[in-house]
Amino acid sequence: MNQKERRRYLIENLLKEQPRYRKMMIPGREDEQRQLLRSLMNIRMADAISDEFLEIQDDYLSEVREEKGIVSITDMKEIQTDLYIWKGDITRLAVGAIVNAANSGMTGCYQPCHNCIDNCIHTYAGIQLRLKCNEIMEEQGYEEPTGRAKITPAYNLPCDHVIHTVGPIVSGGLTKRHEELLKSCYRSCLEIAEENGVESIAFCCISTGVFMFPNERAAEIAV
Repeated sequence: MNQKERRRYLIENLLKEQPRYRKMMIPGREDEQRQLLRSLMNIRMADAISDEFLEIQDDYLSEVREEKGIVSITDMKEIQTDLYIWKGDITRLAVGAIVNAANSGMTGCYQPCHNCIDNCIHTYAGIQLRLKCNEIMEEQGYEEPTGRAKITPAYNLPCDHVIHTVGPIVSGGLTKRHEELLKSCYRSCLEIAEENGVESIAFCCISTGVFMFPNERAAEIAV
């Protein structure tokens, strides 16, 4: 299969899973097909799927990964010993682990093509990541508390692991409690990385988006 054939196979199989979308016409343009495939992956629940589908999905995402380009630590600017800053798509980083700013459900963002980091990571890691996160959460039996962390394989991402943490939601003004919870996110990620032999970790800006943590204070806490 070439990339076009893989994309069509994946779309057709995901549409079959959705009774209300089974008669949907697949667009002819590549960009529209990519958007549709991402949307279908985003809304798919954590249900079992065939090995054939996963094999074709992995081949497809492997080419997408190469197309986007892989970034290593040597491509970043070291601002002090062992501390680097890089601005860009975190799903391109070839590091020990990248950190995902997750929600308390921990199984990803279900909003089609949403631009949050949770959605991007699950999209390019592949369906296996949602399945793994769901397995962890079913075993846990309750929503993930703020300030803790979980680690999973990265599947089709160039990094080795994804570390998922739920940051504090700031509403009504920043409090000391919000700051302590954000500190706990970073500490929990570093601790679970060390426990699993992860030698490099790429943090996103936890809680600074829709969770409304002020950027400057969040950066101070992170450092």
